[in-house]
Amino acid sequence: MIDKAKMGRTQGFKNVEVEVDPTLDGSTRPFHQNIYSSDKRVSLPAKEDVYGNIEGLMNHFKLVMYGHGIKPPKGEVYFPVEGANGELGFYVVSDGSERPYRVRVRPPCFPIIAALPILLKGEMVADIVATFGSVNMIGGELDR
Repeated sequence: MIDKAKMGRTQGFKNVEVEVDPTLDGSTRPFHQNIYSSDKRVSLPAKEDVYGNIEGLMNHFKLVMYGHGIKPPKGEVYFPVEGANGELGFYVVSDGSERPYRVRVRPPCFPIIAALPILLKGEMVADIVATFGSVNMIGGELDR
């Protein structure tokens, strides 16, 4: 890719070639050790262990089968994480069993959609599409 600018801020870069490496170096590195807990009672084993030895396979099934798995204490928690367009929140209610009593996901576009009536008040109908595009609203997040 070569920048062919004639004038402006990019003029000095017109003879600079940019090389993009199409390989994903490091994507095959096992990174799950840094993410999961070392406690085998609460984390899924690596796929190599699941497919490679019987202990990994048994540990995997003990966590995902009904009647087994993690049994958190009774209570509720809201946990926000950073998403591409804002805060992605997870609300989980536990009744003490291995399956959650209630799980709700709050996508980043919820506050944006809540603000749309204020943003569009007094505007024309044709401005709705432009406003949706400018606030980067993802329609798939609102599929409820």
